[in-house]
Amino acid sequence: MHDPNFPRRVLDNLTTAIVVVDQALRVRYLNPAAEALLAISRARAVGALFRDIFLEQDGADTAAELRESLATLHPFTKREVRLRAGGQEITVDFSVGLLMGPGEPVNLMLEIQQVDRLLRIAREEALLANHQATRALVRGVAHEIKNPLGGIRGAAQLLAKRPEGADVSDYTSIIIEEADRLRNLADRMLGPRKLPELRPVNIHECLERVRALILVEAGERVQLRRDYDTSLPEITADPDQLIQALLNIAGNALQALLENPAQEAPCITLRTRHMSQFTIGATRHRLVIRVDIIDNGPGIPAPLLETIFYPMVSGRANGSGLGLSIAQDIVHQYQGLIECESRPGQTIFSILLPVEQDHVSK
Repeated sequence: MHDPNFPRRVLDNLTTAIVVVDQALRVRYLNPAAEALLAISRARAVGALFRDIFLEQDGADTAAELRESLATLHPFTKREVRLRAGGQEITVDFSVGLLMGPGEPVNLMLEIQQVDRLLRIAREEALLANHQATRALVRGVAHEIKNPLGGIRGAAQLLAKRPEGADVSDYTSIIIEEADRLRNLADRMLGPRKLPELRPVNIHECLERVRALILVEAGERVQLRRDYDTSLPEITADPDQLIQALLNIAGNALQALLENPAQEAPCITLRTRHMSQFTIGATRHRLVIRVDIIDNGPGIPAPLLETIFYPMVSGRANGSGLGLSIAQDIVHQYQGLIECESRPGQTIFSILLPVEQDHVSK
């Protein structure tokens, strides 16, 4: 036998807060979870205006968005909305859907979830990750500085003990060379300092230059494959900067393969594709070029993936940890992004570059 109260009983037993409003934005229904979350009884809430039970902070106006949703019949979602409930401030996410029946006016249903605890956990995890990355950065910088400083100190001690009239050119050469090493380290950490020379660039020209450089170093030890979408449009960029970013990534892939001689048929694949209506950060781009640099090496350890783009973080014993950080900085100048996914046998670095850019950071 059909139970007409079944849908309501289902909503009453959900742990997710549910609020239904009509076209006048008056509350038609809320379940016990919504009563508890919003600190209001059903008797007081039903018939009240939505804005009288949904007490937003920071001047937000969800009621206006609800009216627009009714007018356009489009659902929507909002994140991290701050409310006042039961004398305290809470943070919620909510999704708005349409309730429509034959011959009935449209109502809106809000599914509301409190996210304070999740946000706190995320903040704590981010703080811990940043702290660990900072420690790794400090240790890396200290290690890189310590070696040349040791050489400078040793040369200076020998210089102080030199016999009268002895040749000191060897000692001064060591001091100059080690000081240059420190200066070069600082330059690499600062990244590219010259202004980009912008012009229309075919990304495949940059990839072919990188491929030629990798072939010179790899010889016949590593196979390089091309999988190009030759229909890709040009982008406005500095080709030398793009070549540096691509070479930093491809060079890391090559080293990972060469440092694992047991690897069978080591291979690097350079692949290009286009993506339409793709979002990078908070910006949606009409057309994005995607460049994948793929290797079949041992992969990147999972704990390292979260911090792989931080300076001085490297998975190689002799790596400086600056190549990926510099590459990410270069791509950011063009409103792009570098992503990485890795498992044993396959590592993919994806460089995402919008074809149309509002501006280029200099």
